[in-house]
Amino acid sequence: MSDRSLAIFAYGSLVSRGSIAATLGTSAGDPVPARLCGWRRRWTLIRDNRTAEKGFAPLGDGEEFDWCLALNIERAGTEDWLNGALIRVDEAALARLRLREIRYDAVDVTPAFIPSILDRVVAFQAKQANFAETPPPRAVILASYVEACEGAFEALGPGELDAFRATTQRPPVPVVGATLVRDEVPPGNPRDW
Repeated sequence: MSDRSLAIFAYGSLVSRGSIAATLGTSAGDPVPARLCGWRRRWTLIRDNRTAEKGFAPLGDGEEFDWCLALNIERAGTEDWLNGALIRVDEAALARLRLREIRYDAVDVTPAFIPSILDRVVAFQAKQANFAETPPPRAVILASYVEACEGAFEALGPGELDAFRATTQRPPVPVVGATLVRDEVPPGNPRDW
């Protein structure tokens, strides 16, 4: 990252090189481990499993669920931080990522990286309509999403998975296996979670 540029701060599944490449149709810049200070990572993004572009059914004898939770970032105290990765993108790639992250707004987090060699750093934060301080009834976290995030952090480098686990809220609802049963997902958007 020697020249001034645009980057995203990835803190969940976007840390995965394969996942972001599937969305962009090409490889993005290499993820560079980074910390976002003054923020925290929690399970506060909600998706309505009954009406969203993708719907999942529990595996085996699992209980039906109405909501899926995903990771989100929230402003926090100055002593708080979370790990993730900076990934250089251009404006076209950022526009495509916005289509993937339809329940999130791209927010400017550049001040958390001052001094920085980057012109701008954005991260995806839950839209107000998709934010839930506490999980609604019949909410779950998809095991495939947890596995994708943990695999991405393990691949990011030594100690990154441990830091991810240490700076991520413990799941407030059951983590369940599920299978995709409704697929109206735009090309390049994840179908596994």
